[in-house]
Amino acid sequence: MLPRLWTAGMDSSQVVPLLQTLTDSIGPRLTGTPGIQSAHDWLVKTYAGWGVQAKNERVGTWKGWRRGPSHVDLIAPRVRTLEGTMLAWSPGTNGRDVSGPVVILPDVADSAAFAAWLPQARGKFVLVSQPHPTCRADDSWERAATPQTLARVRKERDSIRTAWTDRVRKTGLNLSLGTGTLGLALERAGALGVVASLYQGGWGVNKVFYTRNERAPALDLSCEDYTLVYRLAERGQGPQLRVRGDAQFTGEVPTFNTVATIRGSEKPDEYVVLSAHLDSWDAGSGATDNATGTVVMAEAMRLLAKAYPRPKRTIVVGHWTSEEQGLNGSRAFVEDHPEVVKGLQALFNQDNGTGRIVNVSPSGLVGAGEAWGRWASRLPSELTNQIQYRFPGSPSGGGSDNASFICAGAPAFGLGSAPWDYGTYTWHTNRDTFDKISFDDVKANATLVAMLAYLASEDPQTTSRERAVRIGDVARGTAGQWPTCQKAIRRWADYTR
Repeated sequence: MLPRLWTAGMDSSQVVPLLQTLTDSIGPRLTGTPGIQSAHDWLVKTYAGWGVQAKNERVGTWKGWRRGPSHVDLIAPRVRTLEGTMLAWSPGTNGRDVSGPVVILPDVADSAAFAAWLPQARGKFVLVSQPHPTCRADDSWERAATPQTLARVRKERDSIRTAWTDRVRKTGLNLSLGTGTLGLALERAGALGVVASLYQGGWGVNKVFYTRNERAPALDLSCEDYTLVYRLAERGQGPQLRVRGDAQFTGEVPTFNTVATIRGSEKPDEYVVLSAHLDSWDAGSGATDNATGTVVMAEAMRLLAKAYPRPKRTIVVGHWTSEEQGLNGSRAFVEDHPEVVKGLQALFNQDNGTGRIVNVSPSGLVGAGEAWGRWASRLPSELTNQIQYRFPGSPSGGGSDNASFICAGAPAFGLGSAPWDYGTYTWHTNRDTFDKISFDDVKANATLVAMLAYLASEDPQTTSRERAVRIGDVARGTAGQWPTCQKAIRRWADYTR
């Protein structure tokens, strides 16, 4: 069986056309948007074409939103089209250009002083992110600068970051994952818009999250253009912006997980689950977070349906919604499917980029190390020679969807990938696009997952759930706590509460 899976996975892989369709044609998959619904429907249709039963299971509702084009221009003291986009769930400009001056979030003494300043935001665009002394990538400075210059740049950057964090703190509000409660206060004060820039230290890379605003658009500008506008405002040179943002709130819309199943022939009430979140942020196209994981699991299911259509245990693939807002899709599945949690033999989750799988942890389950020993000993070295195993490891506390299962003590494992500059360049950024994918690595990962699913399904032993003792306070010798399962957030109102 393993050679059959190898041949199907390595010689006739479908990962490239699958990834191209998902990232280029469907595009980003923000919760509550047409993009994620299109992705759910595409997966169901794709699985049907492979002879695999699949469906969209409703898990809740969310704020419906459609993104259109964003256009931002500097119109004074000179003209320049700026690199920028609306944040997720931002209001638009109602089909018109909105123009006005720019001001910088003031450095006030406290929240009372900020409340007194707020009327000055009316009719203006407000800059709410720190400026950056350089938008040159860190590794460029490290390669080319003298030690003295590098030390100066780092000190200046750290000083600005510390001072800006304190500036925001003194308002009594926050910029959590975008514009937070500060954006709402500026909107209520009559600001034309809120302008942010969450620069990541690489060439042209910003993280782009969301806003709670309902009337005033919230924008992200590139590091270069944001700091340009900031310098003009700081020096009293009269910057003015013109913004046109097309967006539409579409009411409360349903949210779904896509779940595909190959029924077990001998132990149908025991489960092997393939896991990856389908949703993404939407400044890029969600390629390495997490179209790669999505396609790893879909392609693995294709291989299994082709080579192993009558598994011993039931094999399920879960393409989760709203992971980016707190693992909500997988947590909802755990709540709605206690039978899967009870009968789980193994869950394999992949969600950190495009690289080869290079580390595995048994997640703090002592006996799971023995299971991994049985499975890994059967796998071809071409797929495993880079993998490091950490025994017994620790349970995930919430970084990805395996955490939704391991908190219940079910054997759920995260498959960690080689970094490929993931944290700097593609994780939640505007540069997370098709061209950043290492297709050979994704192909190998899909083949590996298919083999793991086969081995876990056929394993004559049930994976142990014995938990390792977690040491919380080494000096006192007290036991640490196993992660507590959290309830799924199934509505936008609960997310923003």
